[in-house]
Amino acid sequence: MKKIALLPAGIIVAMSMFSCDENVSTAGGSLVQDEVEIIVDSAFTVSGRSVDNDLVQSRTVLQLLGNIDAQGYGSLKSDIVCQYMPAASIVTEGVTEEFIDSVKLILTMFKGGFAGDSVVPMGLSVYRLDRQLPSPIYSDFDPTDYYNPSNKIGSTSYSALIDGAQGVGADASGSIYKDIMVTLPREIGVDLYEQFKSSPSTFSSPQAFAEWFPGLYIANSFGSGRVTRIVSNMINVYYRKTQPIPDTNPARDTVLNAVGSYMAVTPEIITNNNLAYKMSDQLKQYAQSGKAVLVGPTGYDVEFTFPAREIIRRYKEQSGALSVINTLSFSLPATKIENDYGLTPPPYILMVKKKDKAKFFSGTQVNDNLSSFYATYNSTTKSYDFSSMRDYILDLVKKDEVTAEDEEFVICPALVSFYVNSNSDYYYYYYGYNSTSQQVSSITPYVTEPVMAALDFSKAKIKFTFSKQTLGH
Repeated sequence: MKKIALLPAGIIVAMSMFSCDENVSTAGGSLVQDEVEIIVDSAFTVSGRSVDNDLVQSRTVLQLLGNIDAQGYGSLKSDIVCQYMPAASIVTEGVTEEFIDSVKLILTMFKGGFAGDSVVPMGLSVYRLDRQLPSPIYSDFDPTDYYNPSNKIGSTSYSALIDGAQGVGADASGSIYKDIMVTLPREIGVDLYEQFKSSPSTFSSPQAFAEWFPGLYIANSFGSGRVTRIVSNMINVYYRKTQPIPDTNPARDTVLNAVGSYMAVTPEIITNNNLAYKMSDQLKQYAQSGKAVLVGPTGYDVEFTFPAREIIRRYKEQSGALSVINTLSFSLPATKIENDYGLTPPPYILMVKKKDKAKFFSGTQVNDNLSSFYATYNSTTKSYDFSSMRDYILDLVKKDEVTAEDEEFVICPALVSFYVNSNSDYYYYYYGYNSTSQQVSSITPYVTEPVMAALDFSKAKIKFTFSKQTLGH
């Protein structure tokens, strides 16, 4: 602990207004005269331990397909089950059953959106689900009783190569993507057409649609060495349409080629990455030796006790009647664990009170900076920095009693999505760039690629600062 030089109170109040992200308490208004002392206390220690995390709830439209066996990590296999959000309407005017030409499943990946080998050819097979998926659904879901393995409706082979590949394009932001296209039976398009004409209410909600079309099972069929991150999953129907030619006498028609994106995976429907993970002996030995190892999508979380009661005790011992808590931050070093596939620490981690973790992930939630916080991995400093914990300690200071539950936290890999702007309902996911300036729309379990990191609690830094006024005579 060290004390910084005494400053005029008016200056320090102004400084405290810019020293943190949160709104400053009105209590700071009392520090208006004499001298104010800034107290910086960083003499806190903390330790963490690995705990098993074998089950996660998938609450994201991002899907993981394939399998890898990475030295230092272990083997991971993932396939997909999903419902579909139907289009609100299907074009029937000028269209007949005979005009429906083909149907394709389109799975989109971004450039670099994979772990493993980009070149190795891999295959996928598609099956139609026979019954509706359960809710909630978890990473250990077994689709065996939900589809007929002898009734494959589509298959293809693919790689993660971008240069020179078919289906490559760029979105509005300039991000390069690749479409993996699977030809499905034409009858799916005919069935959609007929169902909409006879019962449009089927398309009124995802629940009603799932009763008629439960969804698809998409499985790896051959190949190993890559897991691919699917960012978009939709079904297109290609058809022809008769359309009148304007201002013709006698009236004439023309036939146009068209495409309808009639089904897609969206946040409102049920989708799941079915994960099978066998951890490497190396990681098991790390954890058994007492190291804090974080492994995802499943594997290890890390539990630890944040020294809130010790912080409050020191604050009360040193503060006076006129004191203001300025900041509380927590920096946690994290290093890459050696492996042969370039697996890295997770781009984000969630720090949430242990008692609240299940509730947090049971719905779409964001950090409240009272019981839950997120941090971005800084590849330069090799650390996660929780810089906005002031409200957490302020809340505890007000309590009559701070309990062990208030200090017990769990850290897990997380997927953070952001609104593009505060006036938009659109959002995007982390793809390797820093999005922390955007508004967070949701935080979900990280089930989109293998990640791991060693957290070094011995070098963790907790920094607590507050100001107190010394009255003059």
